[in-house]
Amino acid sequence: MCIERAAFEKSEFHSGQMFAMAGGSRNHSFLTSSISPLLYQQKPEKPAGCRVLSSDLRIHIAASGSYCYADCGVICGDPQFSGEEQDNLINPQLIVEVLSPSTEDYDRGKKFELYRTIESFCEYLIIHQDKPHVEHYSRQDDKTWLLREHTGEGATVNIPRLGAQISLADLYSSALFPS
Repeated sequence: MCIERAAFEKSEFHSGQMFAMAGGSRNHSFLTSSISPLLYQQKPEKPAGCRVLSSDLRIHIAASGSYCYADCGVICGDPQFSGEEQDNLINPQLIVEVLSPSTEDYDRGKKFELYRTIESFCEYLIIHQDKPHVEHYSRQDDKTWLLREHTGEGATVNIPRLGAQISLADLYSSALFPS
C-alpha cells in the first residue's frame, strides 16, 4: 500500500495485483458529485454518528486482502481502519457505485461479492449513468440480499436503515442524456 499512497493515480489491489483505475465520463462525474451531498443532507435522519465518504477513501476488504475505491459510501458509528495510516476503511455500511461500461461487470459481480464479506456492509446502490435507474440491494436479517429497482425521475430510493430518501430527479439533475 505504500506505492498507492505515493501515487498520483488511484489503483485497486486484488489477488496480489494492482490495477490502475481509469477516469470517468462526464455523467459518472456528475452523478458521483450529486450522490454525496444528497446523502449528507439526510444526516439528521440517520442513526447517530453516520458520515458520508467520498471516492478518495480506500475500503480494505480483509477477507480477500483487497483494497477498493467506491464512488461514495456511508459509515455509521466510529470509523474503523486497517493499519496505522487510517486510510483503509473496514466498516462501510452503504456503498455506492456508478456504473461505467468498463467496470459494470466487475461492480455487479466480483466487487459486490468482495463487498459482501464486510460484516458492516448492508446497503449497495448501483447507479446507472445512461438513464435514471438505481438498483438498491439491501441485506436482510437472514443474510440474503433483496433487490429493489428504481426507474425514472419520479422514483425515490428509500433506505430505512439510514432514514434516507434519494429522489432520482435530484440525483440525475446534472446528468446529460442524448436527446
